[in-house]
Amino acid sequence: MDAMIEVQDLAFSYDGAPFIEGISFRVGAGEFCGIVGPNGSGKTTLLKLFSKLLKPEEGSIRLGGKEIASMSVRDMAKEVAVVPQETSIAFPFRVAEVVLMGRSPYLGGFRFEGAEDLEVAQRAMELTGTADLAERYFFELSGGEKQMVIIARALAQQAGVMLLDEPTAFLDIRHQVEIYDLIKGLNLEKGLTVVSVLHDLNLASLYCDWLIMLDRGRVYRMGKAEEVLTYANIREVYGTEVYITRNDLTGRLNILPMSPLLMGLDQAGPES
Repeated sequence: MDAMIEVQDLAFSYDGAPFIEGISFRVGAGEFCGIVGPNGSGKTTLLKLFSKLLKPEEGSIRLGGKEIASMSVRDMAKEVAVVPQETSIAFPFRVAEVVLMGRSPYLGGFRFEGAEDLEVAQRAMELTGTADLAERYFFELSGGEKQMVIIARALAQQAGVMLLDEPTAFLDIRHQVEIYDLIKGLNLEKGLTVVSVLHDLNLASLYCDWLIMLDRGRVYRMGKAEEVLTYANIREVYGTEVYITRNDLTGRLNILPMSPLLMGLDQAGPES
């Protein structure tokens, strides 16, 4: 499979302190890659490096064989769409206007949206189930509705790669499933290449083709969920106990947290 994203010896520091060190991997075209790891392990920073919000100190990132360092912001936006955890829009834009923002990479100078742009935005809203919200103001929407609109905006970019930074972090379980079902469907049916940061290891196991587990700015493990989400790996990287089983319906791993308090493992109490 041809590589859509190639990362080689990536390094980045905050205020002179190394944060990302020696990271290398490849994401094939049409793959769904998940990035997992505890807080502070470098997941969001890595995504920001992919999208040129941050500049690496060492190493390279290639997108479709091209160094992203040599790509303009407009060219990047045609290739890569980003869906953050939360989106704040200061002005009272309607949903249709927000989705049309995804067409900005294709509008030069003072050009306004044309029939093709309107059609692309309409299709994106239909795919995300937000067409009936087109005339609503963005600030009026629920959290789940807002995320679907932001995904519609990303789809309107018609990019081949989508980067997601925990897009369901603040949503209930129904909206989590709806959003990841939508993204996975586009991945399977349209060949969309997806790289998603996830905190929820169960969602990572359910939707991702393979995983990258980060620990303190380095790759700790890469591979299929069964290879990465092991008891030993999770205990070492997250510093917590888990119980891992396989879901009879999906065949995927289920990761359950273990509470020493509730399991009665600390009954001895403090030493006397």
